[in-house]
Amino acid sequence: MKKVEIDHKKNVKKLKKGVSDFKVFISRGNVVDMAVGVIIGGAFGKIVSSLVSDVVMPLIGILLGGLDFSELSITVQNAHIKYGLFIQTIVDFLIISFSIFVVIKIFEKFKKQEEPVVEEASRSDEAILLEEIRDLLKDKK
Repeated sequence: MKKVEIDHKKNVKKLKKGVSDFKVFISRGNVVDMAVGVIIGGAFGKIVSSLVSDVVMPLIGILLGGLDFSELSITVQNAHIKYGLFIQTIVDFLIISFSIFVVIKIFEKFKKQEEPVVEEASRSDEAILLEEIRDLLKDKK
């Protein structure tokens, strides 16, 4: 049998480089923000799904004469097509989409308020003169 030698120093260097690369990757703000967004989005999705299935759809069912959307289905040969659950999922999607739209609009308003107002600095005489020379040179071309 062949004896396989393992170069531990090479493996340790590779591991250290991998850990270092991972630290750089994770320390980027947008990666952490994205992870937080995914986690919060998943939890938010569960809340909205519960809102739709447990509150909105029963109310719509009452308005439509006691109709239970989760029980709506068609059987074609051996296939059981649950179109009521599909309708419920569409309503779920619409509510989530609208909620995200509203949250983004709110964040945009806060972002606009946070942006500092940049006052136009008074231009020096030299800057005005240089701009006039530039404009004159453009006109000659």
